[in-house]
Order: sequence, then structure tokens, then C-alpha cells
Amino acid sequence: MTDLQKKPALSRHLWIIYLLSIILLGVIWYYQWILGLLMTLFLAASFYYSIQTEKTIINETEEYIATLSHRIKKVGEEALLEMPIGIVLYNEDYFIEWANPYMNRFADEDTLVGKHLNLLSEDLMPMIKEGKDEVGFELEGYEFQTVIKKEERLLYFFNRTEQNKIQTLYQNEQTVLAIIFLDNYEEITQNMDDTLKSQLNSKVTSALNSWSHAYGIYLKRTSQERFLAVATKEILRKLEQSKFDILDEVRELNAEQNVPVTISIGVGYGGMTLPALGELAQSSLDLALGRGGDQVAIKDDLGKVRFYGGKTNPMEKRTRVRARVISHALKELVKESDNVIIMGHKSPDMDSIGAAIGILNIAKANEVEGYIVFDPDDVDTGVYRLVDAIKAEESLWKHFIEPDEAEALLSSRSLVVVVDTHKPSMVADERLLNKTDFKVVIDHHRRAEEFVENPTLVYMEPYASSTAELVTELLEYQPKTLKLKMLEASALLAGIIVDTKSFTLRTGSRTFDAASYLRSKGADTVLVQQFMKEDLKLYIKRSKLIERAQVYRHSIAIAKGKPGEVYGSVLIAQAADTLLTMTGINASFVISEREDGRIGISARSLGDVNVQIIMEKMNGGGHLTNAATQIKDTTIDDAEALLKDILEEYFGGGETE
Repeated sequence: MTDLQKKPALSRHLWIIYLLSIILLGVIWYYQWILGLLMTLFLAASFYYSIQTEKTIINETEEYIATLSHRIKKVGEEALLEMPIGIVLYNEDYFIEWANPYMNRFADEDTLVGKHLNLLSEDLMPMIKEGKDEVGFELEGYEFQTVIKKEERLLYFFNRTEQNKIQTLYQNEQTVLAIIFLDNYEEITQNMDDTLKSQLNSKVTSALNSWSHAYGIYLKRTSQERFLAVATKEILRKLEQSKFDILDEVRELNAEQNVPVTISIGVGYGGMTLPALGELAQSSLDLALGRGGDQVAIKDDLGKVRFYGGKTNPMEKRTRVRARVISHALKELVKESDNVIIMGHKSPDMDSIGAAIGILNIAKANEVEGYIVFDPDDVDTGVYRLVDAIKAEESLWKHFIEPDEAEALLSSRSLVVVVDTHKPSMVADERLLNKTDFKVVIDHHRRAEEFVENPTLVYMEPYASSTAELVTELLEYQPKTLKLKMLEASALLAGIIVDTKSFTLRTGSRTFDAASYLRSKGADTVLVQQFMKEDLKLYIKRSKLIERAQVYRHSIAIAKGKPGEVYGSVLIAQAADTLLTMTGINASFVISEREDGRIGISARSLGDVNVQIIMEKMNGGGHLTNAATQIKDTTIDDAEALLKDILEEYFGGGETE
């Protein structure tokens, strides 16, 4: 209880004392009137003094309360009018009814009263209508956080400019670790004499040192082909704006020998410890190398990845030694497994089916039961002739099983082999990947961010023409008991021929070696041509689609199907291939509706345009010269507009992400 609350209680006590004193005084008067008189005078004086004292206390208290009330009122007025927080009241039509002096500073005239909220920010009114509690916006160089009180039609504006500057500074100064790797240093220098090797080393080191000094990067060479770079997030942002032009600069160093040296860079950044950043940088480098090198992979602490570079086709640098090692490792895995479950991607093509048949023969050669996961409801028109031929061969067709059957056969010691893809979302049945610890990935596509988790063995060669080519090389090192049948060898050859467009694209010396091996095993080129024959109606349909093509930016052909007309993925891929054969066309894109309701885009190029990067921006992927994507919840026209925006960014700003 406060002193102010105790005052009335003390007064009541005094009155009781005075009442008792009067009674006692009456008794004294009765017995001793002189003493009673003296006591009466004393009591009167005491009573007067008490009354005066209490009045003084009451007056002082009232004066104190009045002063305190005035101070509180003054503080409230000053807080409302002078504190560095903006306050605005608005009416039902979103016009300002009152604003404190802090907000009136932003008025063109003396006050904001009568002005619309859009004068402050066009974001305010929509956010209020949506029922948002907070919104941020910028006003005359200041950054405000606005608290919305919709019921009271009241806005509070908090200046967050300095706080945001500190946050930006903190973000900009975060440590970034990068590992720089010379992709083909060993291959280039193995036949060089010491003088040429020293000159190349000097050129590369000088170029990287100049680059690091220009951007303020700490660079340290840790081995003949590896550098460690330390930077900040702000420096990383500048490097991304330059599209990592160091990739082009290094590539040109040895161009006169027609064997350009290339670099790959793995970057890790985020709010992590230095050891964790180092692991992130190494993971990014592995991803860049898995995509063929000559590029930058940037990964943050959330696992998001951005890519730059990848402008050139990766060099063919795999060796027969590596193929033999992978084949031997695969043989051991097969022999230790209960059975082998093989699956390619959804809507399988010639390469996927041919590679799966090749792996099936590896299982047979090692006397282990093998099965190919095959969904009969997910067969594209481009492979139905091959499928019909397989169905006619009972000894081969019995190994083709549906996803539910595969799940029933799967055990903890089963080996799952994924061919012609490495993305879990694209395999024939993703459930199978989660039911065994033994998984093998064999693919020729550039590695994407999405990847099969914890694979036992990975054989990814992005410079190979096809997965069928890789599997054919593995077959060469299997036990001599391996006996490829004519149909099986033809299926593998068909996969190579289709993916190389009859040996015209992405074809290396190893491609012809693989084709030669398959021919020696009985592959029938006439049968392959039978598999690849087209239906006349489909040919006409594709021709009409090609007829709708338009040339964009002088050398890019873009064709789109009519709204409501469905085209298969093989047909639009063939249309893109055909457009690429036209004079003056360096890249082609074909857009159409798919049966699943999505919009499909098939992209092809001769190498000058990296269609893989363009398709990755549309959540797709593929190769530098061959890529595709499927987009949900959009229209053909919107997909075309998005594609053109990405192409403008790619060409206009040298975009290579």
C-alpha cells in the first residue's frame, strides 16, 4: 500500500484519539477544574496543529499529483509527437487523417493529412486489405518496418535502416571457401616436356593470381592441380555478376594447342563452421566435376545449388582402366546380392531400355537373377516396336516386371541398378530406392542437384554418348560366359544410335568402339532401323509442328504446338532435332502440351548455346547440346515467354548460371 493510500487511515486514528481525550478531559474537569482547563487548552492547541499539518500534507499531495499528471501528459505528448517512430491514422478510403511530426517530414508540403497511403508506398493498401500484420518498404532512402493495426486504422513505422545496414554488413562479411581444380591438367601435361609444363603452370597461376587480386580473394595453391580460395559473400556476389569470367580466361590459355586447360570451382558459403564450409566446397566441386567440369558449383548451407559455366563439351578422358575397374566392382556387387533390380527413367527411351538389358546380361553372366522394372502403361510411341520385339522373345520378356512385382521381390540384400538417370524423382519406381542399401547409378547425363541418396557405386560419364555405350564397355570385362543375343545387342546399339542421332552428335572414338563390339555380338543394323521407323501420321504431325517454328535472335528456332493439342516427348525431341538441321539455326526449342497436363520443352543445340543451363533454369536438365524440361501449371504461351526471358538473360548478360 502506498503512502497516498495510508493518509485517510491516519486521520481516522487521530479522531479516535481526540474523542477519547475529550472523555478523559470531562472526567478531569469533574475532579480538578484547573487541571482540566490547562488540559483543554493543550488539547485545543494540539487539535489546531494537527488540522493544519494535515491540510499541508493534503495540499502537498495534491500539488505532487498535479505535477506528476502534467509531466505524464507532457511525456505522452512528446512521445507521440517527437519520438523517432512514425504514427499514421487513416480513414476507410485509405486517406491519412493524422500523422505525427516524424512522418510529416516525408510530406512534400507541411503535412501528410489528406494524402493517400499510396504516397508512402503502393504496397501498404494491398497488404492492409490482405490482413497482413507487417510490411516492409523503402521511403526516400529509409527502410521501414510497418506494423498494421487494421481495426484501429493505425500504422506504426519503425526505421530499420541502420539495423538492416548492420545485417547486410554481417551477411557480406560471411566467409566463403572455394576449391579450384584444374580439370584436365594431368591429361594435358603427361606428354609435355618440362619447359612447356612450366610455362603452362606459370600461365595458369598468373591468371588465377591476377583474378584473385582483382577481387580481393586469398588464393593458395595446395597441389599441382588444386587451389584453395578464401573470400567473403560480398566478393562472391561480384564474382556471380561477372559470371566467373575466369573460366573463359583460363580456357583460352592453351587454346593454340587445341587442348584447352579448364578449371572447375566448388564454392561453399553460409553460417557454418570452417570445417563444414570446407566439406560444402568439396561437395560442390564433386558436383561440378560430375557435370563434366569447366564450371562453377555454388552451394549454401541449405543445400541450394547454382551453376555457372559449362560452356564447352567435356573432353573424353575416361580410360579403359576405369571401365574395367567399374565393371569388376559391379560384378562383385552382383555376385553378393540376392537379385538385381534394374530400372531406367519414366517413359523409357531406346537408351534406357537398351542399357537395362545390358545390365540384365551382367546379372546373368554372374548367375544372379535379374529383373527390369517396366510399366506397360508408361511406354512412349518411340519404343513400342522394340517393346513388341522383346515381348516376342519369351526368354527375355520374362525378366520384365511391373513396379509392384519388383517391390515384392526386393530384399535387404537386393542390388538396385539405376540406368540413364540419377534423379530419384525420374526413376520408374522411387520406392525401390528406399528399401535396400545397395544401389548403383550408371548415367551419361550431367549431374544435377537431385541425386540418388548414398549410392554404393556410381559410374557417371557426361562425355559419353549414351548410357548404352557405358554399359557396353562394362559388358566387355564380364565373365566369358556372357552371351549377348542378337536382339539384346541390337537394343544396346539402338540406344547409342538414337542418342547420337546416327553418330552425328556427342560421338567419340569410344562410341564407335562400343558399336563395333555390339556388331561383333550380332547387333543387326537393319533391325535397329526397324525399331526407329516412324508412323506416317506422326511424321505429318511433326512436320506441322515444325511448320509453326519461328526464328528468334537470328539463329534460334522456337516452335510451339497448338493449345489443346498433345504431343509426345519423343515427337517434340525429333522436331527439335530436325530444326537443328536447318541452315543458320544454332539452337532449337519445341514447346507443346503433354498427356499429363504439363508443358514439355525439348531443346537442342550445336554447342554454341548451352541448352542444359537454359533448361535447368526451367527446372529441367540434360546436356550442353540436348536438354528438356516439363513445367506444371502453365500455358504454352507463358512457357514461351519464360523461355524468351531466360534466353535474353543468357545472351544479354552472358548468363551461364
